Amino acid sequence: MSLDLELCWQGVVSRDASQDGAFYYGVMTTGVFCRPGCSARQPKRQNVRFYATTGEAERDGLRACLKCHPLALSAADPLTGRIRGLCDYIDRHADAALTLAALGRQIGLSTFHLQRAFRAIVGVSPKQYVDAARMKRFQALLREPKGLDVTASIFEAGYGSLSRLYEKTDRRLGMTPMEYREGGKGVEISWSASETPVGLMVVGATDRGLAFIQFGDTEAALLRALEDQYPRATIRPMGEPSAEFLEWMAGLNRYLAGHEPNLRLPVHVRATSFQLTVWKYLQRIPAGAVNSYSEVAAAIGQPKAARAVARACASNSVAIAIPCHRVIRGSGELGGYRWGLARKRTLLDTERTLTQTG
Repeated sequence: MSLDLELCWQGVVSRDASQDGAFYYGVMTTGVFCRPGCSARQPKRQNVRFYATTGEAERDGLRACLKCHPLALSAADPLTGRIRGLCDYIDRHADAALTLAALGRQIGLSTFHLQRAFRAIVGVSPKQYVDAARMKRFQALLREPKGLDVTASIFEAGYGSLSRLYEKTDRRLGMTPMEYREGGKGVEISWSASETPVGLMVVGATDRGLAFIQFGDTEAALLRALEDQYPRATIRPMGEPSAEFLEWMAGLNRYLAGHEPNLRLPVHVRATSFQLTVWKYLQRIPAGAVNSYSEVAAAIGQPKAARAVARACASNSVAIAIPCHRVIRGSGELGGYRWGLARKRTLLDTERTLTQTG
């Protein structure tokens, strides 16, 4: 599975234990890999690499940290270890015919028990994981400088037909395969920057909705984040804004000024089906209220997927419109937030004040 390196680093900086198991980080100067919540001294960013599984870290020549014991989960629960090993297998063989029966034989489980165990431990079904692994491989093939053409890449990634891939690309890539291969060529994204009560905000929009709402310290850094995702898209400052965009921005400004608690904005995001399920639920959490990661998992019918819910929240690139700031730890602590805990606290305080006085 692909990792968002910026989000992973933020998890390390905040020692976010809710992401333990979601990824691991290796410190190349010491040769050790850790959980995100490890209490060891924070390493320098340039010395850190991120891994989706412990197996990846070990294959990179790293050993498990003696302080946070990243292998303890697999050791304490052999089934968890088998499922995580199966994830490694899927990542390496995404181009193969990975039926549920074949995956079950790989680790000695019936299809029924594999389906239940995989969803409970990973947070998604085996089919969803296979789809994501194939999409990752497909993206990598398209982005190779002298890679295969689009049709060949589709079959090389493990899709049995063109139609099966095209069914998924609009949701997962946000563009057609050819547009993705060309780095977003032909996609038009207009952006606008403004100062808000919680800092600088850059908003990016297509003709279908808001694709980018992020906060940061500099306009240049935020634009780099947008350009990294669509290196050959037509990204330009908002000229004469459409009536829809003006309405969206007015709503955001009213919300950030503390005058609009029940904000509803159209979003145009790429996501897995699990992420979409989580994000749609987040949009139903009332302003001024919070849910824990476990409560969200239970609400969407997957009570054991709290960690997967945390990852879905951390993957959100459309702040406020998808209100991931309304999800906290079960202990009552704020937990992580992509744009910093100070902003998360301010947003929650603003909403509580507004709903109490409104």
